[in-house]
Formats: sequence, structure tokens, C-alpha cells
Amino acid sequence: MPEQKTKPTDVRVESYLAELADARKRADSQRLCELMSVATGEPPVMWGPSIIGFGSYHYRYESGHEGDTPLVAFAPRAKAFSLYLNGSLEDYEPILAKLGKYKTGKGCLYITRLSDVDEEALDELIRDAVARVRATNA
Repeated sequence: MPEQKTKPTDVRVESYLAELADARKRADSQRLCELMSVATGEPPVMWGPSIIGFGSYHYRYESGHEGDTPLVAFAPRAKAFSLYLNGSLEDYEPILAKLGKYKTGKGCLYITRLSDVDEEALDELIRDAVARVRATNA
């Protein structure tokens, strides 16, 4: 079985964030770290070169593929933040209806800046995602 590409590294999250050139993106990243840390009770950890993850769980697909992944994570990309919430985004439709401006992709939620979304709805979304993962992977 091939080795998992995205895994925890020893890179410090604070160092990674300090290198972000855009001050707004840096501040939004720090706030996302706070929200996700509180929701998971876990500190931020770099997963690969650009994903900031919180906690982890082990998954196994019916195909036999398995690995570890963060409970929730985000990546401050050039155009938007990619939020990794695990599970189908359809599960979160009632909360997404309150969120504000966002886009979706294959398993990701994209937010350009935190000021575009309702922070209470975002916090609810993150907490719900954590609860779902923990309930199905206990």
C-alpha cells in the first residue's frame, strides 16, 4: 500500500503563519486556529506543507485503503481558505444556509475571508463536523 502523502510534520504552525505575506490572511488564519482548537480541544499541527490540522482519527475504506487524517483542518490558499470538515457537505446544509459567502468543491468548503461569513455559524459548522467524526470513529 502506498505511503500516505499528507501527514503531520514538525513544522511549527506559528512559523508557517508568520510567513504569510497577506496580513488579513494571517489574522484570519490565526482566528481559524482559535476556532478549531476550541472545537477539538487540540493544538494546531502542520499536515504536509500547507494544511493546518487539529486532532486526528484513523479511517479505513471498504477498499482496504486506510490512514490518518485531522478531525478538521484548513489551508490558507492564495485565493481562499480551504476548510476540510470530513464527510459530505450536504450533511451541513442547515448550517451552511446561515454561513454567508462560500463555495464548495470536492469535500472542501472555500471561504475568501472570515468577514464574508457569520462567525457563529462557522463555529457551529466546525463543532458539528468534529462531533460527527468523533461519533462515527469512536
